[in-house]
Amino acid sequence: MALTDVKILVVEDDPIFRQVVVDFLQGQGACVQQACDGPEGITLFSQTTFDIVIADLGLPILGGLPMLRQMQSINPAIPSIVISGNDIMSDVVEALRIGASDYLTKPIADLFIIEQAVVQAILTATTTMNAAGQSHLHEMNELSYQELTDNLYLLEQNAQAAKSVQQQLFPASHVHYPKAAIDYSLFKNNDVSAYFIDSTMVGDNHLVMYMAHFDPEDNSAAFGCVLLRSFVNQKLKLFRNGLSTTLIEPGNMLTYLHKRMVRSGLHILTDIIYVSIDLHQHIVSVGQAGNGLRCYLRQDNHLMPLVLPHALQLGDINWHQAGLQRRTLLMGEKLCIGTYHQQHKQQLLNNRFTGLIYQPDIHAGGFMQLSCG
Repeated sequence: MALTDVKILVVEDDPIFRQVVVDFLQGQGACVQQACDGPEGITLFSQTTFDIVIADLGLPILGGLPMLRQMQSINPAIPSIVISGNDIMSDVVEALRIGASDYLTKPIADLFIIEQAVVQAILTATTTMNAAGQSHLHEMNELSYQELTDNLYLLEQNAQAAKSVQQQLFPASHVHYPKAAIDYSLFKNNDVSAYFIDSTMVGDNHLVMYMAHFDPEDNSAAFGCVLLRSFVNQKLKLFRNGLSTTLIEPGNMLTYLHKRMVRSGLHILTDIIYVSIDLHQHIVSVGQAGNGLRCYLRQDNHLMPLVLPHALQLGDINWHQAGLQRRTLLMGEKLCIGTYHQQHKQQLLNNRFTGLIYQPDIHAGGFMQLSCG
C-alpha cells in the first residue's frame, strides 16, 4: 500500500468527516492519530514525530493557521496539508505563506486526492521512509491537480475573487531586510495584474527576489501567483532544514519551477527574472526565462541593461534551460528588474515606488529595485 507505515496526524473538528479520513488513511496502510481541536493537535505533535499533518483551517479554540504556526516552531521539517471549507483562496494564501505543502477543499468527493497530496508532500520534503513505502511513493509521484483546476475555474469566473487573492500576496511598496531593501511599482489596467513580484531572506547570507509575467493575461494570473509562491515556499522549507540549496541557484530554481508549472496542467506561460544575492560579498546570480522582462544595473540616474542569454518562457514544452549571468554589485550600484516601456524606466529613475496600483493611463507592468547596504 502506498502509505504503509506513514505516520499522519489528522486535526479535524467534524467527528464524522475526521473518522472517514482516518479510516481511509489507515486502510491505505498509514499509522494515524487524530485530534479534534488545535490544542489537542499541538499536544500530540509535541509527543510524536509525524511524517505529515493534515489540518482543517476552521478549528475551534485554536484555529488551524495559528496551530500550524506553533507546529512550525516546534519542528519545521514536518510538511502539512490544509483543508478548507470556507473562504478557500484567502485561507490558501495564508497557509502557503506559513509553509503548508498543499491544500484541499471541502467537500472532498474522492478520498484518493488526500492520498495523492500526502504522497507529493512527503516526496517534496524528502522525508525518510522505509524502502517499501518509498517505492510506492515514487509510483505516485504525479500529484493530482483536480483541486487546483477547480479553483482556477472559480477564479476565471470571478474577477473579484482573483483580485482579492492577488492583493493578499503582494508585499508593501518598500520591504526592508537586515542588509538590503526592495522597492517596487506595478501598474495594472484591470482588476487582476498579469505581473507578480516577491522576495525573501534565505538564511542569514542570501536574499532571493523575482518578477514574473503570466500569459494569458486574465484572472488565471492570480492563480499563477499562488503557484509560484507555493513552489518557492517548498524550496525555502527544504533550505531551512539543510536539505536543498536550489532556492539560491537561479538555474536550478527555474528548472524546478518550469517542471512544476508544466506538471500543474494549467497551461500558464511565465516570463521571469529570478535573482539570488549573497549579501556578504554582494555577488548576484541572475536567471531568466522568456524575454518579456529586463534586468538593469543602476548607478544614480543611469540604467545599464544586464545582457542575459535567450531562454523560452517557463511552461513552454520546448524549454530546456535558463539564461544565466553572475556578477558583483559595485559600491552604490542597484539591481533592477522591469518591463521595457520607456515610461516605466522613467518612473523608476524618478524613484516612484508605489507598490501595486490601478492606473489605466500607464502601460501595465512596472519594476522592482534591490539596494544593498
